Amino acid sequence: MFFPEFKEFGLPELLTVIAVVGFILVIVNYFINYLPLGFLKSTTLISNNEFEPISVIICAKNEDENLTEFLPKVLTQDYPDFEVIVVNDCSWDNTENVVDEFAKIFPNLRKTNIKEDKYYKHGKKFAVLVGIKAAKNNLLVFTDADCYPSSDQWLKAMARGFAKPKEVVLGYGAFEKQKSFINKLIRFDAFIIAVNYLSAAIKGKAYMGVGRNLAYTKELFYKQKGFSNHYHINSGDDDLFVNQAANEQNVNVVIDKGAITYSPAKKNMKDWRLQKARHLSTAPLYNAASKTKIVFSYFSLYFFYLSLFLLLIHANTIILFPIILTMKIVLQLITLNSVTKKLNERDLLIGSILYELILLIIYPIFHLTKLLNKPNKWTN
Repeated sequence: MFFPEFKEFGLPELLTVIAVVGFILVIVNYFINYLPLGFLKSTTLISNNEFEPISVIICAKNEDENLTEFLPKVLTQDYPDFEVIVVNDCSWDNTENVVDEFAKIFPNLRKTNIKEDKYYKHGKKFAVLVGIKAAKNNLLVFTDADCYPSSDQWLKAMARGFAKPKEVVLGYGAFEKQKSFINKLIRFDAFIIAVNYLSAAIKGKAYMGVGRNLAYTKELFYKQKGFSNHYHINSGDDDLFVNQAANEQNVNVVIDKGAITYSPAKKNMKDWRLQKARHLSTAPLYNAASKTKIVFSYFSLYFFYLSLFLLLIHANTIILFPIILTMKIVLQLITLNSVTKKLNERDLLIGSILYELILLIIYPIFHLTKLLNKPNKWTN
C-alpha cells in the first residue's frame, strides 16, 4: 500500500491532512511574500530630466579602511547634483583624515564630526540625525561606510523612485559573494528578508527597509518626528522608521541590478549571530500588522517541515515524504527563479532548500542570543 486508505480516519489520514495543510500554507506564503517581487515588471519612476538634488548620508565610526575603499564609488556617481555627507561619529582612527583627503578631490564631499561626550552616550540614530540636519537637500539617500553601489547609476535609480507621491524608496542591500558556505547562508538570509519586505512594499504594505540602501525625504523625516518613538532602541534607524512612516501610497521599490549596494558579509558564525541579535532587537516595536505578516511567514515554514517529518512516524505515510518534499523543492525553485534573477543572486537558487532548513534551525538560537546580548553601541 503506497498511500493511506481513507476507509476510516486514523493516524495515517491525520498525518496526511496535516501535511497537505502544511503544503498549502507554503503556497500561500509564496503567493503573499515572494510572487509580488517575482511578478514585478516595473515601478513608478520619474523621467531622466527630473532629477532633484540629493544628499547621501554615511555614518562612520572608525571606518577609515572601508571609507578608503568604498567612498570613491559613492563620490563618482553619474548624477547631476548631489552631496555626500560623512558623519564622523567619535572615531579614534583615521576616519577624519580620510574624509579630509577625499574632500580635496571631491568638492561635493562634506564632513560633520561628533565628539565623544563622557556624560552623554548615543547610538547610530543620533549620528543619522546629525547627518540629516546637515543635509542641504530634501531627497536623502542612506548607505553604510562598509557599503558600495554596484554601479555609477545607483543614485539615478534611487532618485527615479521618488515619483509623486512616493516619499520612501527601498533598495536591495546585498552582501559580497565569497567562496564559503557561511557566506551563502548569510546571503540567503539577507536575500529572503529582502524578498519579503520588497514584496510587501510592492503591495502597499511596506514594513521595513535596510540602511545599506534606503532613501526618504527630509520632509517626511520631520513630519514623522524623526526617531522620537524609538530613540531608546539602539538599532532601528532604518526598519523602525520605515515601519512607522510607510503607508499604502508613499513607498517605492527599486531593484535595478545597477542600484544594488554590496557590503562584506561576516566571516564566522559568532559575528553573524551578534549582528542578527542587534537587528532582531527592533522586531518588538513593529506595528501589529507587520508582526502578523512576519509571524505567518515563519510559521508556515515551521509548520510545513514539522508536518513533513511527522509523515515518517507511520509506515503508511512514509511514501508521502519524498513526494511532498519534491513538490516543495520544485515549487520553491520555480518561485525563486525570477527573484534571484532580479536581485542578482542566481547562485543561491540550487541550495535554497538546504539554506532554508539550516536557517530555521538556527533562528531560535539567534532569538535566544538577542535576549542575552544587549549591545550598548552601534555598529553596521
